[in-house]
Amino acid sequence: MGEALPPPGEAVELLRVHVGEAVTARLLSDRRGSRAWKIQGSRGAVALKANDPGDAASRDKAAEMAQEDEHLARLTEAGVLNPGYRVAAGSCEGGRWLAVRWVDGAPTWRAFALARGPEGDRPAVRSWLLGVARTWAAQLARMHAAGWAHADVQPTNTLITNTGGAVVVDYALACGPGNVPRLPYRGALTHTTAPEIADAVLSTTKDTHIQAEPPADVWGLGASLYWCWTGHRPVAYENDADRLDKLRAVAKGATLAVRDTRPWPFPEFEDAIAACLSPSPEDRPTVQALASVLTPAKGTS
Repeated sequence: MGEALPPPGEAVELLRVHVGEAVTARLLSDRRGSRAWKIQGSRGAVALKANDPGDAASRDKAAEMAQEDEHLARLTEAGVLNPGYRVAAGSCEGGRWLAVRWVDGAPTWRAFALARGPEGDRPAVRSWLLGVARTWAAQLARMHAAGWAHADVQPTNTLITNTGGAVVVDYALACGPGNVPRLPYRGALTHTTAPEIADAVLSTTKDTHIQAEPPADVWGLGASLYWCWTGHRPVAYENDADRLDKLRAVAKGATLAVRDTRPWPFPEFEDAIAACLSPSPEDRPTVQALASVLTPAKGTS
């Protein structure tokens, strides 16, 4: 298949049943102990993830992958995910792999490139931004209604399709209902971590599970929209600062004002982002309310 870092052979052979013959693999990412590929065959494509068995310094991605597989089963049973989303999973030499339906979309940061510049200030882009935020909120709303929080809402974990819709992916860290055994949740990407999660991480031991709740997803959504539209993280800290110092800054609940970093004025969008970034979880809108607010009135674009 011509890959310098080929996917697990066991996975590729099993996935032929789903994607057909003439299989090719394209490496999409290789970071923090896990790798991802697009597996393309004559009948379709899937996204394949596997842990990097040679990365001893990373977190136990094999266990995390097994956890995501369990989460996909539970979310499907709860009616949150389409039964066709999870394709297959299994063990391989040195760990585990998981394959899910291929989503033809771009990561949010890349999709927002035009909107980050002054040339984005036009009606079509405004409508597109509202549509992305609305469909993103609607996807999270299905999880929240079932008693789940995604717990890792960030630009990399949301893909924007050609029609401007947001598709949420990567459910490894999700927090669901019930006292189900799991890996302790200790926050995710620092830049999109809610203040209450940051505070809990700082005030508990490393083996303590922190149950993320829907308001933390709302903060992550607002932080992601802020970051991808303005080009700035919503909380100010140095890039090379220690993670704990970054979390201390996040836990204070102070964010940069959207009006000071925006590429162009868009009051409706700015207000929605600011509401999501309210320091207190109780003051944030629900994703259901947010999706409703971001729906254009009839006759407008």
